[in-house]
Amino acid sequence: MSLSAVQYPNGISYDDFLATIDEDTHAEWVDGQVVPMSPVSERHDEISGFIYAILRGYLRRKRIAGRAVHDSFQMKTGPSLPSRVPDVAYVAPGRTHRVRGTYIDGPADLVVEVVSPESRFRDRTEKFREYQEGGVREYWLIDAVLRTAEAYRLSADGVYEPVDLGEPARLQSEALPGFWIDVAWLWLKEPDEWVAYQAWGLI
Repeated sequence: MSLSAVQYPNGISYDDFLATIDEDTHAEWVDGQVVPMSPVSERHDEISGFIYAILRGYLRRKRIAGRAVHDSFQMKTGPSLPSRVPDVAYVAPGRTHRVRGTYIDGPADLVVEVVSPESRFRDRTEKFREYQEGGVREYWLIDAVLRTAEAYRLSADGVYEPVDLGEPARLQSEALPGFWIDVAWLWLKEPDEWVAYQAWGLI
């Protein structure tokens, strides 16, 4: 029986959750309970996979000692906050000690969530509040169905403020200088990371 199928009437500690999960566990830890994650669509997987590929490629080609993680990697932004599984996350150099085997112990610097109909409330409301409270510096929301992209940055007051994407629309990171995504790339039938590398002048 998978962990995500088990019920815990008295709750399960985060340490026990981490000790039990493996790479096949697709679940989050919320208020002492294991919350299974729904399977993602092919389109969702293409977009999140593309972003992860170009982010990882950017770090390698620029020789930046940050970390990019994808898919089932847990992130617990604070002691009293849930453990979530971002679609893509970036941890800047100097903070990579937070990456511990199967989870990030503290906030990533950039988190990207690809929104689906099933996850829309969770990504836009629950995770938005949690990431803001936990100190995630930048939060990008990409709606694969509505074809919209939004970016938020944490202000000095600890509040997410929307970022103007400009025209043509670009998601541009402050946490990772020089890293940007032309939003139009996300809607290509088969996004290709080489398009990004050419635009950035890396090839």
